[in-house]
Amino acid sequence: MFVHHVFFWLKPELNQEQQAAFEAGVKSLLGIQFVKIGDVGRPATTDRPVIERSYSYSLLLAFENLADHDAYQVDPTHLKFVETCQQYWDRVQIYDSETV
Repeated sequence: MFVHHVFFWLKPELNQEQQAAFEAGVKSLLGIQFVKIGDVGRPATTDRPVIERSYSYSLLLAFENLADHDAYQVDPTHLKFVETCQQYWDRVQIYDSETV
């Protein structure tokens, strides 16, 4: 399995309409055919020193293999999301991992 975990820090000045547009865009990624498991979330209310909570949204996607991940990267839905929604974030951090 290949896991792709993306953290987004949205611009603080976004209005509700812009935030809703981002949410709709990021949720559209869950429907891409190569995604085996997917979730969109916000920081949980847990509060311990080891927990990173400064991000705005997370996107967790699991793929069967690296080839499916690579196909996801060039899928038109993914490309459209990046093109239309990159204006909403200040920072993106990605962690990819493969099953051992």
